[in-house]
Amino acid sequence: MNNGIFIGGGGEGYGEAQQLLLEYANRHGLIAGATGTGKTVTLQILAEGFSAAGVPVFLSDVKGDLSGLAKSGTADFKLHAPFMERAETIGLDLQYDAFPVTFWDLLGEQGHPVRTTVAEMGPLLLSTLMGLTEAQEGVLNVAFRVADEEGLPLLDLEDLQSLLVWVGQNSKDLSLRYGNISTASVGAIQRDLLVLENQGGKNLFGEPALDLTDMMHTEADGRGRINLLASDKLMASPKLYATFLLWLLSELFEELPEVGNPDKPKLVFFFDEAHLLFDDAPKALVDKVEQVARLIRSKGVGVYFITQNPADVPEDILGQLGNRVQHALRAFTAKDQKELKQAADTYRPNPAFDTAEAIREVGTGEAVTSMLVDKGVPGIVERTLIRPPSSQLGPITKAERAAVMDASPMAGKYDERLDRDSAAEMLAKRAEDAAKAAEQAEAEEEQAEEAERENKKGRRYTGSNVERSTSRRSSSKGFGSAIATVVAKELKGTTGRRIVRGILGGLFKGR
Repeated sequence: MNNGIFIGGGGEGYGEAQQLLLEYANRHGLIAGATGTGKTVTLQILAEGFSAAGVPVFLSDVKGDLSGLAKSGTADFKLHAPFMERAETIGLDLQYDAFPVTFWDLLGEQGHPVRTTVAEMGPLLLSTLMGLTEAQEGVLNVAFRVADEEGLPLLDLEDLQSLLVWVGQNSKDLSLRYGNISTASVGAIQRDLLVLENQGGKNLFGEPALDLTDMMHTEADGRGRINLLASDKLMASPKLYATFLLWLLSELFEELPEVGNPDKPKLVFFFDEAHLLFDDAPKALVDKVEQVARLIRSKGVGVYFITQNPADVPEDILGQLGNRVQHALRAFTAKDQKELKQAADTYRPNPAFDTAEAIREVGTGEAVTSMLVDKGVPGIVERTLIRPPSSQLGPITKAERAAVMDASPMAGKYDERLDRDSAAEMLAKRAEDAAKAAEQAEAEEEQAEEAERENKKGRRYTGSNVERSTSRRSSSKGFGSAIATVVAKELKGTTGRRIVRGILGGLFKGR
């Protein structure tokens, strides 16, 4: 269909064919359902449909199943066999095909590395990522302000760690300008940064940073490129996963121009395991997600949340999701039944069946659907048989993935990490310069004292009276004064210079 994506159709007992109209595809959507009910297939056919319509797609592969998008399906492939009868039932002339895919991976193992800088992530998302308290978030905001004022680029975690050391050392002066900065808060942030580093955060932060235009390519044949983020290992760090995707959404919102109501989206963004974004999220973060979801559609970006239960998505955000595919929900407990009724109440009712009962009864690969129709009005809810995909169901092999990556337009662009001078190196240089300046000043003082001694020696009278006077002056200094003289001499020597360097630059030298 030229103006829409065919979702599925009906046979006996099912409703009319359902399509997602491209002109309303940037009004966002929801794919929900219990585990094993067919959400992955729905996600796959939507990605195929958008790509075929010339719309780039970003989606995360949380189970490792979606890499099959890069390979054409075949009738004799065992996972496709059950779908042949369904294609006939819904009147689909199924044509197998592969789609243009770019593999990405925060860990740099199963795709091209994805990086951003600490400065681009910002203090709010970093605080959320690390679960900082309000006081600790305040200290982190001060650190970012200082970096701006001092011209210290924050590119990777090492930069932020070095800056926090500097903030801790200068906490008294900074507290006068920005409010109380406790060294305890600085230490707590440093510990959280170590945890983040161990979870893979070190790979996320650095350069070259991701250029968002690289995710918005269309091919020579007009198809949109599908950007697939390998997330099976990343799911072991759910906060890192959710925060990265939210950052990506926020960057799209900030950088893309207003386009009004386009004939089709400029990009479609699928947020799988969406509940991870909202679990224990502070209100400020939920408000930010709501703002992005409300306003980003004017940038031509459609956002589709994939989750097990619609109740996982806050009500204010759920109300903005116009296109919905609801797979089966299980209702064994009173809480489940309440959530099932709430899910059913969000649909425009169909007099032919009870929506709550249909959501409970639909089988695997079936769904209750409602798409926006003329003038963006929600369509009547229908029971739908989801169409089979054209690409391979299930993952491709490692060798096939490697071949796709080698042929990718992103091959070589992000593979090598850059390490230019930034906050860590600049602070280390400052400390080294301060140590050298102190050493030079000490040397100059020694030279001045030596010159003064030589000058006095040249004028000194060497008679017996002077020698007796000197002897009396020495004996009058006493034991304590003699010790002080020895210490002063030691501080002026090599050991003393080491102490000075240790105080001013020990934290940064020998990095």
